[in-house]
Amino acid sequence: MSARPAITVVGIGADGCLSLTSRAMNAVSSAQVLVGGERQLAFFAEFAGQRIVLKDGVLAALREVEELAADNNVCILASGDPLFFGIGSLVMRQFGVQHVDIIPQPSSVQWAFARIGLKWDDAHFLSLHGRRRNEFITRVKAMNKVACLTDEEYSPGRIASLLVEAGDTEWRAWVCEDLGSVEERVRSFELAELAEQSEFRPLNILVLVRSNPDWRAPGMIPYLHEDAFAKRMPKKGLITKREVRMLSLAALRIRPDSVVWDIGAGSGSVSIEAALLAPRGRVYAVEVDAEGVAICRDNIRSHGVDNVTVVEGRAPAALADLESPDAVFVGGSKGSLDAIIETSLDRLAPAGTLVVNAITMENVADAYRGFRSRGFVPEVTLVNISRGVPLARYLRYEALNPVHIISVTTPAASESARPDRGGM
Repeated sequence: MSARPAITVVGIGADGCLSLTSRAMNAVSSAQVLVGGERQLAFFAEFAGQRIVLKDGVLAALREVEELAADNNVCILASGDPLFFGIGSLVMRQFGVQHVDIIPQPSSVQWAFARIGLKWDDAHFLSLHGRRRNEFITRVKAMNKVACLTDEEYSPGRIASLLVEAGDTEWRAWVCEDLGSVEERVRSFELAELAEQSEFRPLNILVLVRSNPDWRAPGMIPYLHEDAFAKRMPKKGLITKREVRMLSLAALRIRPDSVVWDIGAGSGSVSIEAALLAPRGRVYAVEVDAEGVAICRDNIRSHGVDNVTVVEGRAPAALADLESPDAVFVGGSKGSLDAIIETSLDRLAPAGTLVVNAITMENVADAYRGFRSRGFVPEVTLVNISRGVPLARYLRYEALNPVHIISVTTPAASESARPDRGGM
């Protein structure tokens, strides 16, 4: 028979000891060391052993636990289900699954849906507590039911304001506070009404449900017509046409968590669609022209994507401080294509993709020569698109500018470097 794990993580609700099982109470009573937040520890005033308060330095506290666990039973108190956005996964990584026992309570999200009276097996879950927030709006675009764990900065009212600002207003909202306690409060709001609220208790869950029964999640590739984007006058700049944009995005092989560089972003059309394909990722729209930067920012706002950062500057210098990408799209180079290719290939993640769109023969030649000189054989696709346009009572074809899509993929981490690496 295996030895009992030395570390037990006990989930605890807002009502403290009242709803704990006998197994959980036994874990606390048999421990020599009790670890938790001040609120959780206060429920066990009679505990006579050593106490460790979890505040900002969680890792430092766990190092202390590691030393004490050699000779003591340790019980760690956590809110609700310790494996639902909680400390449980961190504890298991730190000490190993075989040394940790988890005793969960119902999570705050379970309580929230129970109080509202909605099933939650089809819901999405997002935590804004101490986590990156700049992809929240983009992520919820594809969701119809979501529970949000909020914090003081990103309160339910602030989240509602961001959704209203992005034009994503067809939600019904519930704010569930102090669930399971005698102070429990559940309130229902229209989104615009919630955006005007500013007073919320610290322990709350925000539940959002689409109010439009006809709502459907957007398609995998947005395929937005170029008329959906504000852009410069035709004589001053071009926008990637949607057919070419779709093929270029497919060549980039963007994953939901990809980091993408869009170099020569112009109106931001590629950045915006890349952001929608990578709702848990980040997109950097690099543009040197001041007018283009302003238009790009306007388009980002109007399309409600919050995981795009506009970088004003000329590549490759403007790329120096950006996080390394999984995919790079080059739509404009301002005569620096070779240097941009070199920097992008140096910074790309293993199995990352670099895609260049080229209209002029000079850029096609520069890109092909640049890839070959670095040991790559690029995949080259010439795209000739014609669209049907009315001519009196007839229909004729109108040709768009031919575009070369030139792509290469860097070796996977397990591959050794070798010459003549193929494209997609």
